[in-house]
Amino acid sequence: MKLMRVGEAGSEKPALLDADGKIRDLSGHVADIGGEAISPAGLAKIAAIDPKSLPELVPGRIGACVAGTGKFICIGLNYSDHAAETGATVPPEPIIFMKATSAIVGPNDDVIIPRGSEKTDWEVELGVVIGKTAKYVTETEALDYVAGYCVSNDVSERAFQTERSGQWTKGKSCDTFGPIGPWLVTKDEIPQPQNLGMWLTVNGQKMQNGSSKTMVYGVAFLVSYLSQFMSLHPGDVISTGTPPGVGMGLKPPRYLKAGDLVELGIEGLGTQKQTFVADR
Repeated sequence: MKLMRVGEAGSEKPALLDADGKIRDLSGHVADIGGEAISPAGLAKIAAIDPKSLPELVPGRIGACVAGTGKFICIGLNYSDHAAETGATVPPEPIIFMKATSAIVGPNDDVIIPRGSEKTDWEVELGVVIGKTAKYVTETEALDYVAGYCVSNDVSERAFQTERSGQWTKGKSCDTFGPIGPWLVTKDEIPQPQNLGMWLTVNGQKMQNGSSKTMVYGVAFLVSYLSQFMSLHPGDVISTGTPPGVGMGLKPPRYLKAGDLVELGIEGLGTQKQTFVADR
């Protein structure tokens, strides 16, 4: 299934995209796309509904594909070729950092370049949405705890991230720096999360063209690994790293400015389109 949230920010309705590309209203069956609705039992309940029995929604703004995200966890330098382009080495264990949940926006919402930014960058990433609480899970069972997958743009301000001392979080958490969606695609539709083509363009120019098959640490490993340090809860999102082609890795580096259009997508998970605008 392709689950989504449609409507103005703060007033989104839960919905699904049917086989004909029509958006169907789920609000008569679930309160939102999150929590119990994305548990195994909740997803089974939604799957049992005949999409044609649901009211059709007029296409409009698409919100973030999951509600109630408690943790937005990101993995750094998880593609060896991306690590190389930034002058870093692949770490012996995953690099974990947090992106503030206040950064989360819809997949096509404007992204605000923060005041003082000169190095706002792009990163197409595979997002993993947790469907049930995971704690101390093994790699073998880890995917049992995944509800599905989504496109994530881990927008980053590189000067804030690496030149201002301290942790990466402040360069990753600016308002609107976390577009996710358009859909939460349930895991039954993505049997091989480690073989998904992914791409990103800036003003129509291809910048990233990679595949999740070159991830150093795969989805199952990451879910298991993270669960050793913290409980993962329904609605938590893991953004799993980016392939090469980011702005800071170019020679000379290239960063985003107001008016730039970024488009990105992952095979089977849909596309995003964001206009970057200056903060007022």
